Amino acid sequence: MGLLRTIVSIRRMEPFQLAVVGILTLLGLFMALPIVFIISHSLKPYQELFVYPPRFIAQHPSLHNFTELFIVTGSSAVPVTRYLFNSIFVTGTLVTLVTLVSAMCAYPLSKLGFPGSRPLMALILLTLMFAPETVAIPRYLIISKLGIMGTYWGHLLPYLAAPTCVFLMKQFVDQVPNELLEAAKMDGASQTTIFVRVIVPMIMPAVATVGILTFQSAWGNIEASRLFMQDEAMKTFPFFLSTLTNGLANSVARQGAAAAAAVILFVPNLVVFLVFQRKVIATMAHSGIK
Repeated sequence: MGLLRTIVSIRRMEPFQLAVVGILTLLGLFMALPIVFIISHSLKPYQELFVYPPRFIAQHPSLHNFTELFIVTGSSAVPVTRYLFNSIFVTGTLVTLVTLVSAMCAYPLSKLGFPGSRPLMALILLTLMFAPETVAIPRYLIISKLGIMGTYWGHLLPYLAAPTCVFLMKQFVDQVPNELLEAAKMDGASQTTIFVRVIVPMIMPAVATVGILTFQSAWGNIEASRLFMQDEAMKTFPFFLSTLTNGLANSVARQGAAAAAAVILFVPNLVVFLVFQRKVIATMAHSGIK
């Protein structure tokens, strides 16, 4: 039925609309070429990886590169599965905690109206002006003084405060009618009940967007592994990929494993974004971000 409706809609379009759709379709296919290439590149056997001129599509696709990736670290002290586990655990935990903390921060800033809420929100927005490099040294000193170097808290704690996520959440909470909250209070609902059963369901597009942004940031992050983790077993998969590809510009060894690792790092971001892209668009439209 969906395909039939699409065909009917296309037939009803005017020539100008058809031209626009055609141009956008071609543009979308062109923008998808890098995705096709990186996946195809990971499936190329070694004799195709260094063919000149390079081939866009693998002629003889194989999973040998993925097998090599696991063999490379099979005899080392830390296998690649450990890096993957660390990335999955840290990313999943960060997505959950950042989403929860941002929503719990946005609700009182928007609806409770406590003294100093406006200056506090202005201070949160002010932090967006600082580049990450400017807070690297203070962040390192804080993590060191707290004694959580080399622990999972070293991966999590520095990134729990996310001003952009708080802003997105607050923009959505602002649109929740105050009359709805007053009705819930008259029914005897506590602040916790209002937050869980009223606020959260109504800001789900923002929750999904914050989850996506946090996932993309955490999944590709190597800063915590590089600065806060001395134990190799506590480092994440993006850090392993950076060490695997370091110095391989003029080398043949491990190029296949590096291509496979790049796909493993890239595909989860693509899948998560494609699944929740409508929520992202809805959030940006409501928040006023261009």
